Amino acid sequence: MRALPIAVTVLAAALALTSCDDSGDNNSSSKTSETGKTSTNAVAAADCKIDSVGIQVGPANVAPAAGDTGNIPVTITNRDSQCTLKGFPGLEVHAGSTSTDIVADKAATPEKLTLAKNDTASFTITYVRGTAGDANTLDLKTLKISLPGATATQDFTWSYGPVAGKGGAGELNASVTPFTHAGD
Repeated sequence: MRALPIAVTVLAAALALTSCDDSGDNNSSSKTSETGKTSTNAVAAADCKIDSVGIQVGPANVAPAAGDTGNIPVTITNRDSQCTLKGFPGLEVHAGSTSTDIVADKAATPEKLTLAKNDTASFTITYVRGTAGDANTLDLKTLKISLPGATATQDFTWSYGPVAGKGGAGELNASVTPFTHAGD
């Protein structure tokens, strides 16, 4: 009858020892600091940087005639360590000495995306083709893309035709979606 209590005691001691790591702490994913705040062992990903990503513009569904709508998909591939994207890309377009921004799609809600190395994200530029030479149209030549929270850009040739303005060439009839995961 004495063997049962001793066996239970040995089993309980063995279980207690297996739940500790070498330092004697229990195996958990969080630690409490001296200030009493709990933090996880996970490292937060930094914001993606324009010089650490590859950007592919197109192939586009070009608007063939004035008044038609075109869509230009843009794919971003993370070439560095894990990073995050949240919000909308910054898009500035140039027509000679005139420049303006392509605005965010007001109906869309951005989500925070975490990209591991070689992961991809995408966004889409939607525009209405304008009439070349019209005062309310900009004959764009350059597209400058920046990532959220940064001013550095990558420049691309705009080859999708003139873009109509909304009541004037200063406010383009164009918008951009937020970042979404691309691929599988």
